[in-house]
Amino acid sequence: YLTYPAHAPLQDRMAEAILLTLREVGPKTLEDPEDYDTRATFMWCATMALNGLIGLGVPHDWATHRIGHELTALHGIDHARTLAVILPSLLRHQRQGKRAKLLQYAERVWGLTEGPEDDRVEQAIARTAAFFEQLGVPASLRRYEEVTLATVEAVAERLKERGFYPLGERRDIGPDDVRAILTASLAA
Repeated sequence: YLTYPAHAPLQDRMAEAILLTLREVGPKTLEDPEDYDTRATFMWCATMALNGLIGLGVPHDWATHRIGHELTALHGIDHARTLAVILPSLLRHQRQGKRAKLLQYAERVWGLTEGPEDDRVEQAIARTAAFFEQLGVPASLRRYEEVTLATVEAVAERLKERGFYPLGERRDIGPDDVRAILTASLAA
């Protein structure tokens, strides 16, 4: 979803519906883990997000996942948590190429319609990170003591060894970008 406009309004609206629903039910799921209906809605969101339907006919960006997999391999941090620590920094790093979709996301998912575009983009990214934190999922690598600058270099090199570069929907993320993204997350 957070790539660039691809003239796919149905996929966009479906992705946004999933995101809005997760904003609604995510905290409720944690507040009352025994609430079957809320948990079922949460799982239905996950199913719809991952079954491939919303990805048909649109560009994909798996950079966050690729970077996250390396953090899992090196430090055992579960995959969802690696996504939460990488996504905000990746979005900030790639904000120019993702600008149109980030503005759409800011408006449709977070209701941000006022102020300069750059401010709305930053607010949407900040609110995303805050939502992760609200759910008890750290949005910064500094929260993981085992992750150091040595990890940054190891991840960049492991991705190179696997032949995964360039990453991103525009194939414009290389080793230096990965280092910058991870370093920014460590500093956040």
